[in-house]
Amino acid sequence: MQTEYQGITIESVKGDITKQDDLEAVVNAANAQLLIGGGVAGAIHRAAGPELEEVCKPLAPISPGEAVITEGLQMPNDYIIHCLGPVYGVDKPSDELLRACYLNALQLAEDKGITSIGFPALSTGAFGYPLEQALVDFMPAFLDQLSHAASIQHIRFVLFSDKDAASYEKYIQQAVSY
Repeated sequence: MQTEYQGITIESVKGDITKQDDLEAVVNAANAQLLIGGGVAGAIHRAAGPELEEVCKPLAPISPGEAVITEGLQMPNDYIIHCLGPVYGVDKPSDELLRACYLNALQLAEDKGITSIGFPALSTGAFGYPLEQALVDFMPAFLDQLSHAASIQHIRFVLFSDKDAASYEKYIQQAVSY
């Protein structure tokens, strides 16, 4: 289901972040060294090809909340925005660091004039951030930032399960209906 907010299409779907060929950029749930890992980072590195590690080397390390951008290489997207989300309960304040991830990714997209971007649920996998808490912690500021967006026209949250996609959809519907 799609929602219009501030002239921007927002949707949440269950899917594979590496197969979003209609989006200009996707966000990688990166590790500090920007190396291949598990989960989203592993999938993106495998899909982009071994050159991605080489392109990322001079950009690493990054700290929780930071984001950097590279070309998409063998991905179907022009760009990959790499964000290091906080490890829940370890990197503090987790809410501010998670919020910074999403807002920094949006800013990089705006800086490049990117019109469409796909996000995974940052920090909610191996980094242990509870999904519902993550939505509460980042989404209000994220939606607020969209009122200042000049280039972004389409945001897709690409999630691991139908349940996660439904949680995002419900939260977004409630937030934009106020």
